Amino acid sequence: MRWQALGKSRALIPYLTAGFPTPAVTRDALHRVADAGADFVEVGVPFSDPLADGPTIQRTTQAALEQGMTLPRVLALVQDAALAVPVIIMTYLNPVLAFGVERFAQEAQAAGVAGVVLTDLPAGADPGVEQVVTRSGLDLIRLVAPTTDDARLGAALRGATGFVYLISRLGVTGARADAPPDLEAQVTRVRAAASSRLPVAVGFGIGTPAQAAAAARSADGVVVGSALMDALARGGVAAIERLTRELAAAVHA
Repeated sequence: MRWQALGKSRALIPYLTAGFPTPAVTRDALHRVADAGADFVEVGVPFSDPLADGPTIQRTTQAALEQGMTLPRVLALVQDAALAVPVIIMTYLNPVLAFGVERFAQEAQAAGVAGVVLTDLPAGADPGVEQVVTRSGLDLIRLVAPTTDDARLGAALRGATGFVYLISRLGVTGARADAPPDLEAQVTRVRAAASSRLPVAVGFGIGTPAQAAAAARSADGVVVGSALMDALARGGVAAIERLTRELAAAVHA
């Protein structure tokens, strides 16, 4: 994943739940956000027990599951969309294990996926899974919480590639009223521990252009999910495209 090849100092990373409200709409929305200024796109694999997700992503996940969206169909959707920007798969571990880790890594790479976030797999918890992912050529993107202490932070980032995904606040996903006041300090601490000077992207709780701009002053990238899915639910693909343009303008300014 060539972050430096973007030609921009900061990156916008929209998140979309695959299959919400339908697979066809997801495909259209993926193209719309890519054309509206996204530098990467994060595609969420629906899972029946999304413990890290707030109400918006839970709702979209349930709707996608009702549409019959599965991990193989997510990969087929990504391959069919053939986006011009890198795609990151965000998934819980269970669907990957059920599908087969080797098969997942091979088919994700073949579908054009650039990187993977395994939401509920702590670093080092299953070296075998991690090795399969990295050997395939996929970036293994680590999630780091604000409560991660310095000793654990170094271990968590060992073997990480692509970028580091910093969770900006405790709790589940979902837009909040303001950005965390200690965000700059959090980013600085992660940067100091990140191997090979990996970029740091911030997510969880960022939903407005003002919040995205504030996060981009500290971080290398900004992830926005719930606000975009709310926009899609309320106003369709035109609404998610419009909000993406506003977020991109704020992040790239």
